[in-house]
Amino acid sequence: MPVTVVRCNLVAPGAAPAALSARYRAALEMAAYADEHGITTVQTEEHHGARNNWLPSPFAFAGAVFGATRRIAVTVPAMIGPLHDPLRLAEEIAVLDLLSGGRLVTVAGIGYRPEEYALFGVDWHRRGRLQDELLQTLLTAWTGEEFTYRGRRVRLTPRPYTDPHPLLLVGGSSRPSRPPGRAARPAVLPERASAGAGDVLQGEADRVRHRGLDHDAGGRDPLLHVAEDPDRAWARYGEHFLHEARTYASWESDEVRSAVRSAATTVAELRAEGVYRILTPEQCVAQGLDSLVLHPLAGGMPVEEGWRSLRLFAERVVPALG
Repeated sequence: MPVTVVRCNLVAPGAAPAALSARYRAALEMAAYADEHGITTVQTEEHHGARNNWLPSPFAFAGAVFGATRRIAVTVPAMIGPLHDPLRLAEEIAVLDLLSGGRLVTVAGIGYRPEEYALFGVDWHRRGRLQDELLQTLLTAWTGEEFTYRGRRVRLTPRPYTDPHPLLLVGGSSRPSRPPGRAARPAVLPERASAGAGDVLQGEADRVRHRGLDHDAGGRDPLLHVAEDPDRAWARYGEHFLHEARTYASWESDEVRSAVRSAATTVAELRAEGVYRILTPEQCVAQGLDSLVLHPLAGGMPVEEGWRSLRLFAERVVPALG
């Protein structure tokens, strides 16, 4: 059965805090609904200082999702490794792994926006070395053994739930993220996870590894919205998808590629590209995709329209995939 994903980056251009709070609560309600209807994964993201309120704290959001669900996995593709303190991150992931019973999938990337590094005073040119240190620290810290970190002896507790450690994948599209041995590093799948989570994590690991960060973004899974009348939905809501596509395009440079690649400048061009697709339930099933990524709140999409899309996906697409 294909992997089914609900993507949440909580973008809301110009939204006031009260509106953002309502949007965050709606996303958690959507995650609980997705969990109840057999959807396998919630995907969340990390970006900092974005004008459109892009979610900056994926692990905080993941914790809230785990508190509202019982089975669904949460994927963070990609955590911007060099912006995190390695020891604190090891603790955060270990706690989330314990809370969820092994349902967290973390993809370690290095990002592609120098302004995010500047925001936190991190040297953009050292990002590859910082990423190497982070990865080694995570894997060593999760053993529960004492080790040397920046010249001092440390030990972190508690150990994660998952054995040998929480699912961690590594990816990147920019040159500093891909020295020999880093970008191709395989996932380590858990020997112990919550009931039923093993197959979900295996499917999600395959999806992220083969369709995720370390390849040309043009081959990624399309971002889906489900509607009874796609023409009407494009006319009414296409600007939300275009906003996200243009945001990604503004972050690209000659050196790095963003997570979504689109050259569209109009809704019509975006629709023709196929990166974002609005489909009927029947069309969605007929795509024959190995993984279906629903993006119900894309680019500030009205919450009520996001719910319509999610319900059609859960009630008429997911049952037809089995």
